[in-house]
Amino acid sequence: MSHKLTDGGQVLHVGTLARVEGEGGMHLEIHDGHVTQVELRIFEPPRFYEAFLRGRAWTEPPDITARICGICPVAYQFSACMALEDVCGVSVPEAIGTMRRLLYCGEWIESHALHVYLLHAPDFLGYPGAIEMAKDHGPVVERGLRLKKVGNQLMTLVGGRSVHPINVRLGGFYRMPSVAELRGLRPALEQGLEDALETVRLVSTFDFPEMQQPYTYLSLRPASGYPIEAGRVVTTAGGDWDVREWPQHITEHHVAHSNALHATLDGEGPYVVGPLARYTLNHDRLSPLAQQAAAEAGLGTTCRNPFRSIIVRAVELVEVLHEALRIIDGWRDGVPPSVPVPARAGEGFGATEAPRGVLFHRYTLDEAGTILDAQIVPPTSQNQPSIEADLRELAEAWVRLSDHDLSHRCEEAIRNYDPCISCATHFLDLTVERS
Repeated sequence: MSHKLTDGGQVLHVGTLARVEGEGGMHLEIHDGHVTQVELRIFEPPRFYEAFLRGRAWTEPPDITARICGICPVAYQFSACMALEDVCGVSVPEAIGTMRRLLYCGEWIESHALHVYLLHAPDFLGYPGAIEMAKDHGPVVERGLRLKKVGNQLMTLVGGRSVHPINVRLGGFYRMPSVAELRGLRPALEQGLEDALETVRLVSTFDFPEMQQPYTYLSLRPASGYPIEAGRVVTTAGGDWDVREWPQHITEHHVAHSNALHATLDGEGPYVVGPLARYTLNHDRLSPLAQQAAAEAGLGTTCRNPFRSIIVRAVELVEVLHEALRIIDGWRDGVPPSVPVPARAGEGFGATEAPRGVLFHRYTLDEAGTILDAQIVPPTSQNQPSIEADLRELAEAWVRLSDHDLSHRCEEAIRNYDPCISCATHFLDLTVERS
């Protein structure tokens, strides 16, 4: 809805941003043909998870924090486990870490498939949504649903169910899947890998606006392999530090226009987490198959165009499906499902790579294991300043578009980040003022 102001300006209201998870708004002011203010207003209510974790037992956060998100619950479970095991001085055996990685692969598959096919592809193919797109591109939508299904199947097998898994516990799992169970899923994963390769081919044909992000990229980087469930923090500015040093580098602060905290890196401007950051900082860690798919899609060893993030997500689909098959083929029965994690007073830090980027947890415990303090820093909250910076640059270039077209292009730019707004509130009602 659009209406004129008495001073000659114009206000445009878009009731809800389509094809993102959660609700929020954006305020855009244009004066004399120039963008003077951009605010991404996350108005979804704060959910107070950090507050009501205080006073709970150290064993509870993996189950409680999983409820923050129905799309990426594993990210919350494993970041919590890493932080709490850090407090308690426990390192899980390699096999338990491997099974965590496999469950995380399932989450990446279902999340990336959802975003690529149902939330983002309609922008590039010219449809208001996946339902309308399915009328002309039925096989494409079916492929996306098939990919999401195999991700859900993997999460159900390892995690106990596909939403808010119940098989995860501090120190590991309640039970390990058997070799027979895992290999029973192999045909579906093999089909998924073919579907992922076809996904890369499809999205590489889309038409992308030209844009290069100047921001610092931040991701995890493990000792080996592509970053998923562990690693040190690295940045394109040359940063390389242990997750325990996170509070020394990342500062959160409140802004009046958002219920989500903004984050800054080393006291400077926006930084970006997520697929573009992971890819740019870890291209050499991709499997040869994923590297080949990226090269054939026209990606170099780095990618700084946020609109091409859909290609990077497709390449990551190839990577995690290939990784899931590798893990299953090497699995053996008889692995103990967990190790004890006795309570210990102290402070612990953990971070993993959610599909949307690094998710950081910090917990402080007393000697009985009671949580005294908790901090959760989700990816969308970290990316909010860079989303606003993108919108400022793009809206300046698109300022002469009609309000309808400008709204649509701004929504596309926001969807590049696959924002999970519910996670960020611990956008898009669009308001444009022209004068």
